[in-house]
Amino acid sequence: MTSATENSPRQGAAVWQFLKDQRVWVASAVILLLLAVFDPSQAPESAAFAGAALLHTAPYLLFSIAVAAWAGATGADNLVARAFTGSPLLMIALGALAGGLSPFCSCGVIPLIAALLTMGVPLSAVMAFWLASPIMDPSMFFLTAGVLGVEFAVAKTFAAVGLGLFGGFAVHLLSHSGALNDPLRDGVGNGGCGGSKMRAPKPVVWKFWTEAERRGKFTATAWTTTLFLAKWLLLAFILESLMLAWIPAETVTSTLGGEGLLPIITATLVGVPAYLNGYAALPLVGGLIEQGMAPGAGLAFLVAGGVTSIPAAMAVWALAKPKVFAIYLGLSLSGAFAVGLLFQLWHTV
Repeated sequence: MTSATENSPRQGAAVWQFLKDQRVWVASAVILLLLAVFDPSQAPESAAFAGAALLHTAPYLLFSIAVAAWAGATGADNLVARAFTGSPLLMIALGALAGGLSPFCSCGVIPLIAALLTMGVPLSAVMAFWLASPIMDPSMFFLTAGVLGVEFAVAKTFAAVGLGLFGGFAVHLLSHSGALNDPLRDGVGNGGCGGSKMRAPKPVVWKFWTEAERRGKFTATAWTTTLFLAKWLLLAFILESLMLAWIPAETVTSTLGGEGLLPIITATLVGVPAYLNGYAALPLVGGLIEQGMAPGAGLAFLVAGGVTSIPAAMAVWALAKPKVFAIYLGLSLSGAFAVGLLFQLWHTV
């Protein structure tokens, strides 16, 4: 009896620790279970939506995961680290340009962001790439031009690069205080380790598969990164499906209509919870502009929503420490309002 009594608390503690470690998976399962009980028709729709969204982002995710694992296994991250030892301002500019032109979505680029920060690349340059990447990519440019016009597509491209520059320079100034050291959460990576790579670079072994230790590192990195992304993206896409199902488009339309400065502010703030996704949001904004919404408000909505959409925000929250997440949101919202205001002024001149 005594042995059973002693084992019971231990088993309870073990179960609690397991649930704590797997809380993201558990949250997704609980949400689907609650939907199955209280809204049976929505449960399979949310599951199907999440599955389709994961399949859609899979090519970008697999490429990003492979690059991150390959860089660690070969030691090529040393080359990247040495490449980022120049002028911080130049790195910020290059990061913003690369982000505005890259084909990565906000979630698919997360493994690369983690790898860069782990290598010791300054957060300012990474933040420039991080902010610009979700807003524009080559396919998004042509789709935006087709739906909203070439002028709007060009403006959105400039907004992506401009937001990256703004965020990179702001983080560069904040970093001087030392408050942004070690931006990654525990267990994700550590920028300090990357610093040692730049101080004492090691040779690169391109044929990493010839060494068992490096093969193991590649497999382990790829597997842990895949699990990390899968659990957070599954939860994010389930929540996004509920937002699409429970927030009528008419509500968004009535909230964002009108002209003047107030709609730009409203569009910036509403873009956070009401944003659908980069492609679905375009026809919505097109319809709003046809109904009289100011173009600046439309651009602010697309920029703010693109950077702070549920999948993007949750990916950042999972990867970065809370203070970095707060800075990310602050830069996103203030930058989105600024580009919306500038685009509106361009139209009134």
